[in-house]
Amino acid sequence: MPLDYPESFRELTRELRRLPGVGPRGAERIALWMFRSPHASPRALSRAVETACAQLKTCKLCGFFTHEEFCFLCSEEDRSGKELCVVEMITDILPLERTGAFRGRYHALGGKLSPLTGIGPEQLRVSELIDRIAAETPSEIILALGSDIEGEATAHYLAELISSTKVKVTRLAQGLPAGGGIEYADQRTLQRALLHRNLFGTP
Repeated sequence: MPLDYPESFRELTRELRRLPGVGPRGAERIALWMFRSPHASPRALSRAVETACAQLKTCKLCGFFTHEEFCFLCSEEDRSGKELCVVEMITDILPLERTGAFRGRYHALGGKLSPLTGIGPEQLRVSELIDRIAAETPSEIILALGSDIEGEATAHYLAELISSTKVKVTRLAQGLPAGGGIEYADQRTLQRALLHRNLFGTP
């Protein structure tokens, strides 16, 4: 029988390998760190995972993490609620919220259209979005989706779907990143920057 770690250690590495971006060697290093590092606290980690799995759920409106029926964003009474910002994943909400530039509400789709991987409108929170538009009658739908092929396809699909509601549909402006020079931008980024240029200076 070849020399190997005990079964409990191997079971731990097998579970760690299920995490995104963690391969066999990475799982082994994490497991060794958990048991050998004086800064590791595997029991506290285990309790935190169990607590999060038991208590966390998704908001019935936007899909963000919450302990209650609605998340803290949807529960804020001073939010205008007139604009509805549609994002792909719940992890896209906080970066937008932290800008302080938006005081409307959010709706996470849970992904983007990808026929090659079997993700269609039925696998996303599209019907929930249409129901929200009918119930909340927002003044504007902001599509804050990615600019890759799947993100573009999702944006066009939603825009066509929402067009029958007569609600204004916009997309986030796309172009040169802050602090970036033209010489480092790709052709598609430069094209978007030219097409979506804004008025500047005194006319």
